[in-house]
Amino acid sequence: MTKKKLTLEVIERLKKEYPDAECTLDYNEAWKLLISVRLAAQCTDARVNVVVQDLYAKYPTLEDVADAPVENIEAIIKPCGLGKSKARDISACMKILRDEYGGKVPDDFDALLKLPGVGRKSANLIMGDVFGKPAIVTDTHCIRLVNRMGIVDGTKEPKKVEMELWKLVPPEEGNSFCHRLVYHGREVCTARTKPYCDKCCLADICKKAGVE
Repeated sequence: MTKKKLTLEVIERLKKEYPDAECTLDYNEAWKLLISVRLAAQCTDARVNVVVQDLYAKYPTLEDVADAPVENIEAIIKPCGLGKSKARDISACMKILRDEYGGKVPDDFDALLKLPGVGRKSANLIMGDVFGKPAIVTDTHCIRLVNRMGIVDGTKEPKKVEMELWKLVPPEEGNSFCHRLVYHGREVCTARTKPYCDKCCLADICKKAGVE
């Protein structure tokens, strides 16, 4: 089976297994997703979803966050880890959105990359989830799973994985496919324990099934 055929088969099977493919970070405005995805670095989405409630209770608008002292932001987001750097990035990012974009999140990938604390993974998430544009979000689940399956061979570098997937995944499927990899990576193809290959819908086509 070619990598293209393998990829398409994986996409179809995961669609059946996880029909509702949505971001696991809670948000109702684009700027809030930017904050959540920054907080999610080395932190669970579940914890982020709790912490941001405290942040928005005190600073409910983008302008409020932009005006807030960095140390106040840090105190609230501390449970997510890396509080100092995350607070600094969040504050600077919200100031730029307020001052240069009229309080709106830009729908341009390169513009997103210029925002403090926003890398390719975050920019792709915004492009896909907020603006409905083609996106490949190479988080840890995505990288681990596509390597195990044999869709990507031996590279763990996020940008390289992303570039390989752009060649294989239909543009309209990319964003949902990556969300489904998150679900599958948490429930079945886990990182901290041996993968549950015996209950995996991909076991018969996965390169590493029964090996790890």
